[in-house]
Amino acid sequence: MEITLLQPNPWMILPFGLLLALIALAPLTFADWWSKHYPHVALALGAITLSYYLLGLNAHARVLHVAHEYVSFIALIGSLYVVSGGIHISVKGEATPRANVVFLFVGAVLANILGTTGASMLLIRPWLRMNKYRVTAHHVVFFIFIVSNVGGCLTPIGDPPLFLGYLKGIPFWWVAEHCWLIWLVGLGILLVMFYVVDRLNYLRAPARVRAELAEPPDVWRFDGLANVFFLGLILVAVFIQEPPFLREGLMLLAAFGSWFTTKKSVHEANHFNFHPIEEVAILFLGIFATMMPALDWLQLHAAKMGSPSPAFFYWSSGVLSSALDNAPTYLSFLSAIFGAYIDTNTISQVQHLVQNGGADLADAAEPVRQTFLTLQKYHASELANHRVSVEEIEIAFLLGNARFNDFLVAISTGAVFFGANTYIGNGPNFMVKAIAEQSKVHTPGFVGYVVKFTLPFMVPMLLIVWWIFFRS
Repeated sequence: MEITLLQPNPWMILPFGLLLALIALAPLTFADWWSKHYPHVALALGAITLSYYLLGLNAHARVLHVAHEYVSFIALIGSLYVVSGGIHISVKGEATPRANVVFLFVGAVLANILGTTGASMLLIRPWLRMNKYRVTAHHVVFFIFIVSNVGGCLTPIGDPPLFLGYLKGIPFWWVAEHCWLIWLVGLGILLVMFYVVDRLNYLRAPARVRAELAEPPDVWRFDGLANVFFLGLILVAVFIQEPPFLREGLMLLAAFGSWFTTKKSVHEANHFNFHPIEEVAILFLGIFATMMPALDWLQLHAAKMGSPSPAFFYWSSGVLSSALDNAPTYLSFLSAIFGAYIDTNTISQVQHLVQNGGADLADAAEPVRQTFLTLQKYHASELANHRVSVEEIEIAFLLGNARFNDFLVAISTGAVFFGANTYIGNGPNFMVKAIAEQSKVHTPGFVGYVVKFTLPFMVPMLLIVWWIFFRS
């Protein structure tokens, strides 16, 4: 579907800014009121923007396009949440620092298959049980750093910002192809830091206490493994583009199948309920609706940014992802890149090449040729059927240029990595904190999280990643 970019009134960005500010600050300042009224606030602010677009701008196509993206986003997040909630892991043995590092590494890999939300919900309770005789705040916070955020940087399934990029046309395996080394460096640094901290903690506990309180060695068990089939169905569905809504339908089918076939005892062992995903669905309904003016305005005015470097996109998208949710932050910077660097004349020429099957490719200008070749590499089937969307052509234009490739790598890494810096940076962060507190585990407050863990551990890692990959 071709979407005409509109010129929204800048004042219409206010509902988006207000919603993000409330999501960030309300749970910290007036949590009880927010827990009762966040649906009304999110839906009311979203209704203001939708009314403006439908009645004021007559932009029905724009709204339908965003609605489809929202349905795809929630179908993936929700189905992974339900399926992962149907698998229960019982742990074994003593949680030595080495065993903990292995567990966190496996969790980081799983985050790319189950999503950071699914992996966090599946693994946080076994993680706390493994370390029950010496569990402290660092166990919770490093779990958030690694499993709930940094680990999910390799696939669109891994973290919500990357899936939104996939919906915009960024190929599924592009992130792994371009970010795997950054992922390995960032993850490796955090695991080494955790090992040092956990080793010191481990040595404080007397050997007699460790022997008495460690989990018995015969309790390593997985329940609900039938859900692996439903997980596979979701992964297959991610790659389905046509017909519309088949992908989302299969994801919902997997969620229903998991819910009705999983034993009640498994859900009870996981303390499973729908409240976290219900909150995500409502808040993101408001976010998707209210962010339209912000994204459209950014795309129209981003050319005024000058000539920013990859470091600018890394730090800018990262800092905002720390203070706001990283998914809308990612989309905002993606729109900025679109607006600053997309050449509409090139896009029109590529559309012509798509329609005539590339017959004039030899005579095309270099940007046009590179964009078309990129489409052949990543969207061959759509190209053969002459069904390439405008957004896919725009993404191919960026992917066909090494400089723009670096920009996309920077915002992808920045959004995912920096989302770990605060509880509000990424959805699973607060969920993990809530489960830890439910299990009587001490977790730091908002300021304590930043001062005691983000500044001494995450910030050095982020600086090293910048120095190696984005400084020049």
